[in-house]
Amino acid sequence: HGISIVQGWGMTETSPVASTATLPHDLADVDEETRFDIESWAGMPLPFVEIRVRVGDEEIAWDGESMGELEVRGPWVTGRYYKDDAPEKFDDGWLKTGDLGVIDPEGNLSITGRSKDVIIRGGENIPVVEIEALLYRHSAIAMVAIVAYPDERLGERACAVVVPKAGQSVDLPSIVEFLKSQKIAAQYIPERLIVLEAMPTTPSGKVQKFKLREMLRENAV
Repeated sequence: HGISIVQGWGMTETSPVASTATLPHDLADVDEETRFDIESWAGMPLPFVEIRVRVGDEEIAWDGESMGELEVRGPWVTGRYYKDDAPEKFDDGWLKTGDLGVIDPEGNLSITGRSKDVIIRGGENIPVVEIEALLYRHSAIAMVAIVAYPDERLGERACAVVVPKAGQSVDLPSIVEFLKSQKIAAQYIPERLIVLEAMPTTPSGKVQKFKLREMLRENAV
């Protein structure tokens, strides 16, 4: 219908938007690889807002490839918390967001996940956001979250927690086959599946992954 869709990135502490991107009118005409790049793209910082990626303790990356924690500052970005709670989240006016991403030399931002949601399987990071984005295209899946569960040999493995669409069912073999058809590396494919009737979410609808991790640790499901 010629309507432009604007995608953005932000958080409560950025009041609430820090960057925006205008998406193509018809994503159906975009190939799969480019579509994922678009879905993770958060565009350019708003005027007067600065965003950077910190890789490790010191390095600041602008190469479009190095993933790190996003830091942001600007006139409407929180400078500290009430009663100075969590002072470690601030550095010379920069807010450490806990989000992960990459920034190219032109300043285009792409979101890759949350630092607390990183899954390290045998020393290799699993691209959680990419796997979740692909599984949302599965015809039987309404909601999905990828979370870690402990493993003695590899440290962590990935578990897919899904809510099926009404009248649909899903099993691990079908998920594995689907992801293989999307050319996903075998070591990134979830090795366990949990099916729920509903996800634990915040009042704003965000999946509470910490509760899913607790469920896995306690073998409650």
